[in-house]
Amino acid sequence: MSSKRLGKGINAIINPKTKKSNSTLKSAPAPGVNKVKLKDINPNPDQPRRDFDEQSLEQLSQSIKKKGIITPITLRKQKDGYEIIAGERRWRAAKKAKIRSIPAYIINIKSDLEMMEVALVENIQREDLNAIEEAEGYAILNSKHGLSHDEIANSIGKKRVTISNALRLLKLPPEIRKSIRDGKISAGHGRAILQKKTIPAMQRFWKKIIDESLSVRAAESHAKPSHKTKKIKKLKIQKGSIKAIENQLVEIFGTKVKLKPAQVGGSIEIVYFSDDDLERIIDLLQSL
Repeated sequence: MSSKRLGKGINAIINPKTKKSNSTLKSAPAPGVNKVKLKDINPNPDQPRRDFDEQSLEQLSQSIKKKGIITPITLRKQKDGYEIIAGERRWRAAKKAKIRSIPAYIINIKSDLEMMEVALVENIQREDLNAIEEAEGYAILNSKHGLSHDEIANSIGKKRVTISNALRLLKLPPEIRKSIRDGKISAGHGRAILQKKTIPAMQRFWKKIIDESLSVRAAESHAKPSHKTKKIKKLKIQKGSIKAIENQLVEIFGTKVKLKPAQVGGSIEIVYFSDDDLERIIDLLQSL
């Protein structure tokens, strides 16, 4: 799927401009909104949204009983019925309201990868996902479908750093991830907590944030080390000491470092071996 179509939102896929053959048109559902029986609809196992508040569902169910469903859900055709791309909350509430059929857009999506991309875009555009759900959606695209951070960013119309920062939240301990899901702390708090390198330190800092109701800015300020260790700027290169300096830098960064002197100045090459390794080095540079 091209990022251009995704960037234009779900309507670009529901109403594509490309021409279809007569055989495709005959087998495809009618354009626009269709009425689909609830018993023929199956949830998406890779649905980005995981949390469905029961009280909120009950309120929506009562609203559906009185007013019906205003916004159709989005489905794709399967051999044994339909699968939800977006709108599982409305589908669940309709079942609670004992509605027999529901209005739906039926779109032509063949691959699970394309479906996951569309589901993420639709939920993100509606702001239906919390930060952890969004990160888990990116993780599925990365681990299950093999997309790199750059490819995920291109496919859903976000910056690569946004994807990488979101995925970093999944490194938090389970109870801290849950507090982000529940809205007790924000993703910004989570990124501040990640600056504490050990799980016990993360847990202590998380409790401090909650107990003292720290803002994200205050949390970031507390997360920074109070003093700097191993200051690179104090290293002085003397004739014949290049290798010694390289060894000191290797100890600091935990990876291969190469000094490249030139006639005037020079450069430092720091080697990284994965996206996680790069993020570790960036975090270290920011703390120096």
